[in-house]
Formats: sequence, C-alpha cells, structure tokens
Amino acid sequence: MRRCDAKTSDGKQCLNAAQPGTRFCTIHRACFDQKRAAFVVGGTIVGAIIVPGLGGAAGGALTGWVLDRMLRTGEQLAKKRVFVSFDFDNDKSLKDFIVGQAKLPDSPFEVVDCSLKEAKPEKTWEEHAKKAIEGADIVLVMVGVKTHEASGVLKEVKMARDAGVKIVQIIGYSDGEYTAVPDAGRLYAWSWENLKKLLS
Repeated sequence: MRRCDAKTSDGKQCLNAAQPGTRFCTIHRACFDQKRAAFVVGGTIVGAIIVPGLGGAAGGALTGWVLDRMLRTGEQLAKKRVFVSFDFDNDKSLKDFIVGQAKLPDSPFEVVDCSLKEAKPEKTWEEHAKKAIEGADIVLVMVGVKTHEASGVLKEVKMARDAGVKIVQIIGYSDGEYTAVPDAGRLYAWSWENLKKLLS
C-alpha cells in the first residue's frame, strides 16, 4: 500500500495510506480539496468585486475552477516514485545509471530508494526495504545475468507483490542472455523510451 506524500504539521512524513488513485491519505486529501474549493469561492468573490453582478461572479468562479484543474493536472503529472531493486553483488553500476537517468529534465520518475542489503543487518534491511517499497509507485528490477537468483531481489519482488506495487523488469545491459526474475512480469530492453513509458 502506498503511503501519503504529505507532511505532518511537525514536518514529518505522513504514515497513513494514500487513497486509491491519489497521492494523499483521507485527512490530507481533504485539506487539498478545501484549498481547491477556496479557489472557486475566492474567484467568485473577487470576480463579483471587480465586475459587479452575476457575470463577474460567474467569471471569477470559472477562473477559480481553471486554477483548480491546473492543480489537479499538476498532481497527476507528479513524478512516479521508483524503488530500484538490483543484484548488489554483481550489478552495482546499474543502480548508478538509473539514478542518473532519473535526474534528466524529462524524466517522469524519481528514485526514492534502492536495495540496501549490503549496508544493514538482515532484519533491519528487510524492514527498511518493505517500508520503502510500500511508499513507492513502482519497483524497478534492474536485471543482470544472475539477478533471477539474487535472494535480496527475490525478497523485494515478494514484498512488492504483497503490497500491490507495480513491478517492471529492465535488462541492464545491451548484450548477453538474461532470465526474468520469477513473478516480476515481462522483461523489457533498457531504452530511454521504454523507461519513460513504463515508469510514467
């Protein structure tokens, strides 16, 4: 389950689950909906002041509605949050490549976390990975020659399945024979066009 993208009043990440199809939990979604309603009401009042009468109020309400739609479009165009899963023992460079591509100006995604098995004890690593995956929109599996056998990757794929997070597999190299990671869906060639399509 995806976590809410909003911050609490003390600046910490909200830990509530986001509502389906949105980036926010019920509480923070209501706050954003109130702000949007304020645009319409505020536009109506300002329009009536500038141009007295029904025409001014209607024009102001329309302006507020347009601003509301622009906010909604901006929310829909927000970058997808991607967790990168890779075989740490054999394919560390693939993580760096995908992090670099996420920084391109036309990238529709941002890397929010990566496999950290090497940096943490097993129990801590699994707890961290589970939380990071639940907060992502997509788990991107960077596939090398032995990725389909990597225990950390297999665990991360299972975590993503359990959390209902979309999984995408990309072949990390231009040549060689590669086996898809079990239960992680179709294997795609790595190209910028594929990444933009699959991760948007």
